[in-house]
Amino acid sequence: MAIDLAAARQQYLDFVASRKTLAISCLDPDGAPFISYAPFVHRDGRFYIYISRLAEHYQYIEARRQANVMLLADEADSANLFGRERARWLCAVKNLGNEGFDEVFALFDARFGDKMLALLRGLDFSLFELTPQPGRYVVGFGKAFDVSVDGELFVHVAVDKKPADAAG
Repeated sequence: MAIDLAAARQQYLDFVASRKTLAISCLDPDGAPFISYAPFVHRDGRFYIYISRLAEHYQYIEARRQANVMLLADEADSANLFGRERARWLCAVKNLGNEGFDEVFALFDARFGDKMLALLRGLDFSLFELTPQPGRYVVGFGKAFDVSVDGELFVHVAVDKKPADAAG
């Protein structure tokens, strides 16, 4: 069965646009894995997250300057995180601070409401820019694509395989 790459690419772009939080997977200072969630916006092929300096993942990504980012099929807490994973990228991380970047803050305003953003900006928060390397998008069993967050790179890398007919 042929895959309609244009339809799959549009499904992927719609999926990325519909998510409000992403899962951040990184190593803590002792080298243990750590997963947390953050609200995000995306612009020009990058993710932007706005997190408190008091949050554990702030310290972890600030120290490592990279993190794995996952978008999930749903945004509810669940023990089966990887069963809900649909897209994953390794991201370079840059702390942008809390001033300037008005276009990015306007995206947060539009997505989450200006009252929430005003509250966050009044606290000790910082804006991080996450620049993804090409990643992986998975749709159902056996359909996987290497992708860029903006969908410009979108290459089918796996196909459904039928089990071999049993001899006999």
